[in-house]
Amino acid sequence: MRLLTLAGTVVLLLLESAAPSLAEDKNASPTPNPAPATSPASATAASPSPGSSQTPSLEDRVASLEAYINNTDGTKTLQGVPGPGHNAWMMTASALVLFMTLPGLALFYGGLVRRKNVLSVLAQCFGITGLVAILWWAFGYSLVFGKSFNNPFYGGSEHFFLAGVSSAPNTDYAFWVSQNVYAMYQLMFAIITPALIIGAIAERMKYWALMLFITCWMFAVYFPMAHMVWGITGFMNGIWNANSTIKAIDFAGGTVVHMTSGWSSLILCLMLGRRLGFRKEPMPPHSMALCMVGTSMLWVGWYGFNAGSAVGADVIAANAFTTTTLATAVGAFTWAMMEKVIRGKASVLGYCSGAVAGLVVITPACGFVNSTGAVIIGVLAAVIPYFAVSALKSALGYDDALDTFGIHATGGTLGALMTGILATKEVNPNLKEPLLSSLFLSQVEAVIVTIVLSTAATFIISFIVRVIIGLRVSPDVETAGLDLAEHGEEAYTS
Repeated sequence: MRLLTLAGTVVLLLLESAAPSLAEDKNASPTPNPAPATSPASATAASPSPGSSQTPSLEDRVASLEAYINNTDGTKTLQGVPGPGHNAWMMTASALVLFMTLPGLALFYGGLVRRKNVLSVLAQCFGITGLVAILWWAFGYSLVFGKSFNNPFYGGSEHFFLAGVSSAPNTDYAFWVSQNVYAMYQLMFAIITPALIIGAIAERMKYWALMLFITCWMFAVYFPMAHMVWGITGFMNGIWNANSTIKAIDFAGGTVVHMTSGWSSLILCLMLGRRLGFRKEPMPPHSMALCMVGTSMLWVGWYGFNAGSAVGADVIAANAFTTTTLATAVGAFTWAMMEKVIRGKASVLGYCSGAVAGLVVITPACGFVNSTGAVIIGVLAAVIPYFAVSALKSALGYDDALDTFGIHATGGTLGALMTGILATKEVNPNLKEPLLSSLFLSQVEAVIVTIVLSTAATFIISFIVRVIIGLRVSPDVETAGLDLAEHGEEAYTS
């Protein structure tokens, strides 16, 4: 650290003659907000006045450089400006998370459905991406990360249509990352969350019914959940909101992403009913090759999802990168070995399912647990979702076509609870008493809130959509396949 600081000092001395103009450029930036929410730094630092013309001293600039290296508060010495390294990582992470949906999730789901429905799944993933991006630009970012409402469930209206969202950092959430980059990063989470629901309704839901459902669902479920967990005034933001009602933690989206989509999927597939021929005829995946390629893309993209949630290239991001790798590898191998013991063969689908389950369960914990905790999570991620997608699904008879509930609801819930058991302040120093002493109970409360909100809202929305335009395609369309009927195309010509 001292060597890095010394090197930075030399560079700053060489640039000292340019300091006045540098100060003017910084003072021209919009004033960042004073209280960080997800950056691992003090939540009470204030930014210097943007109107000040005082040239920063060498000591101030060295202190700012140290803060930049450590991804901590640099606004005490210099007005906040984006740091190129952290910004570059977050732009990369944003692309990686988008890569999870397009093409990762699209190919993963596309390979699992029958060939007559593969394009319908791809179109649904693409349609949700475009729809959610528009909603996020217009309202979503502000409702999640604004604060003008001073409300535990919705953020504010000050950033509607991304008003005031510039390349300067919003230090409520990141000291060294441009607010527009942060907004785009969080957009990618907002995209993949409803896209996961496709797995439960595949091969039978109308395309435009799904688009209408997702539009309503974002406002009723995703936006309030994301604010409750990650917003600076959030109801369940245990680390960064001292006044939060539930002192829960969720590093990268166990509740916000996986539980909301998974539990909503259960209700929606029940509202839709079973596919024609379910349990009467085989419905095997049409291409395990596509499924495997899609799974691999999900694994790669998930590094942006989990490590990127540190909102900077720092030691917590490095830990999240490591724990994500271990939990995923252990989950994939354990699931396949269970198949070998129970069924006699380890399948490619088993490896894919175990990998995705490992990714899901480690998501809320990756920035809070050590490598041993990650291995424990990987084992549990294989065992519990395995029985959810086999024994539980068979016993209850619901048609969760691609096991969104079995993996994402079960895995997200498991991950949230295991975070309460395995999280340690040695990994993440933001975990302090008294939060740690009651963390598991807080995680249980957060799980209950998430399940109730997701299931109740989904039931109401799906009922309304069914009344207005209907949820399900006709039996003739379902029999022939959704590709031609809904999109006028076929994935394969022979």
